[in-house]
Amino acid sequence: MTKWLFRVSVCMGVIGMVFGITMGLTHNFRLAPVHAHLLLVGFVVMFLQALYYSTIPQAAESRLAKIQAVISIVGAVLFPIGITCILLFDRQTFLPVLAAGWITVLTGMLLFAVIVFRTSGSQVARR
Repeated sequence: MTKWLFRVSVCMGVIGMVFGITMGLTHNFRLAPVHAHLLLVGFVVMFLQALYYSTIPQAAESRLAKIQAVISIVGAVLFPIGITCILLFDRQTFLPVLAAGWITVLTGMLLFAVIVFRTSGSQVARR
């Protein structure tokens, strides 16, 4: 599970950087929010989650951590898609996609918070 968080986060980082380079070359910054969310939610947040799971292995062993990782990956993909659809197409039509994306991202982060609070005070974490 941790390896998938690392792998997906790095892929999202590459996609976000390509978005940024493309915007810079074309001087079209309409999709700048997509670029930002790909990098922050897709790369930074998931990479930090993977680092936490690597540092605190017992946190990664729980069933909740596996569920959290899947939800975070789905949210990191769905949220930028929703932002893209809102910016390029009809807002009213694609608002549910955007809402599903941010709710999924928030759910993944809330689950991660529960995991951190459960495991950060453990003996292994203190070493």
